[in-house]
Amino acid sequence: MTTQLPNLSRFELQCLRLLWNEEGATVRQVHERLEDPPSYSTVRKIFERLEDKGAVTRVRRDGNAWVYRSTVKPTAMIRREILRFLDSLFDGAAAPLVAHLAEMDAVSLEDLREIERLAGEEIDERTTEESKNVKNEPTTPGRKGR
Repeated sequence: MTTQLPNLSRFELQCLRLLWNEEGATVRQVHERLEDPPSYSTVRKIFERLEDKGAVTRVRRDGNAWVYRSTVKPTAMIRREILRFLDSLFDGAAAPLVAHLAEMDAVSLEDLREIERLAGEEIDERTTEESKNVKNEPTTPGRKGR
């Protein structure tokens, strides 16, 4: 998988997402899975761009068609896109986004509880990791450990 995440258009990202669920796919297979797709040649051109950007690679031939596979991990790309979205609309803060989603009824009470649970787990993990780091820090004479 590539370490440098490419900047992708919304449509390039849509095509890449279809590859994440597969071991590989041809341009035609992706074209057929797209909702309200543009022409086949447009999708083929998008795959050329994705390949140029290092987001996909050709893995084998299926008849005359190339089978492509993503070189970008979904979690890394999703994180980057979320951060980009938060930065552009909310100055990097997630709370206003969650508030907007709740106002729009786009997030349920169960979703909010799950977010709270996941956030609690993340806080617990960070606290545990920080306490391990503090225990392992050397103390200097005349100074107590943190």
